[in-house]
Amino acid sequence: MRRGNGLALLLIVFGGLIILGKLGFGLGWLFGLLVPILLILLGVAVWNNGNKMLGGIIAIVGGFVLLGKMSFVLVWIAAIAAIVLGVSMLGRSNRATRF
Repeated sequence: MRRGNGLALLLIVFGGLIILGKLGFGLGWLFGLLVPILLILLGVAVWNNGNKMLGGIIAIVGGFVLLGKMSFVLVWIAAIAAIVLGVSMLGRSNRATRF
């Protein structure tokens, strides 16, 4: 693979995803995650180029936006953890830990 083909392939995939979204295949959630991830990557790139303050701010803003977009995953994880904890509490043989 020649140098620079990675960017070309990335542009092709990105364009294909846009076309699929326009055809109604519903990839809007992917683009909702793409912007905060790009912000984080931009912040890292600025950080590596020497402007640590601006890079850190951009990466932190991207992280908070990504956290807001992924909050539904955190709710699922908390619900599953509560179920597993409850089942494990029922399975214990020690009566002192039960209510």
